[in-house]
Amino acid sequence: MASNQRSTSSGSEAGDPQIDERKRKRMLSNRESARRSRMRKQKQLEDLTDEVCRLQGANKKLIESIKCKEEACAETEAANRIIRAQTMELTDRLRFLNSILEIAEEVSGLSVEIPEIPDPLLKPWQIPHPTQPIVASANIFQR
Repeated sequence: MASNQRSTSSGSEAGDPQIDERKRKRMLSNRESARRSRMRKQKQLEDLTDEVCRLQGANKKLIESIKCKEEACAETEAANRIIRAQTMELTDRLRFLNSILEIAEEVSGLSVEIPEIPDPLLKPWQIPHPTQPIVASANIFQR
């Protein structure tokens, strides 16, 4: 009968309470370790999911910021084109007025200082700025 009990004990001595207790403790320890491992993985997954949401929100804000900056840049470029066109128009007017001064100088014989007009589009930092304000009366522009 003793040999009958040994064959059903799956490799351990039958009826040895110390081995059964160690086996039970090891199984409990393994279950607890597996449970902790699952909990760590779940926490890690939750943390990564939270980080994904946070990064997606930050990415959305950056995209909106880039769009705003691109729109502002486009507006600035448009305003710059307008200012350049106005500068060219005013330069043409100044050249015309200088030619009138040259003709008046030739006819009257008086010496008039006519400043050189730089090309404002090639060297915009060299656009002449008068040191004194130009004074004009309103009746000059009336006919």
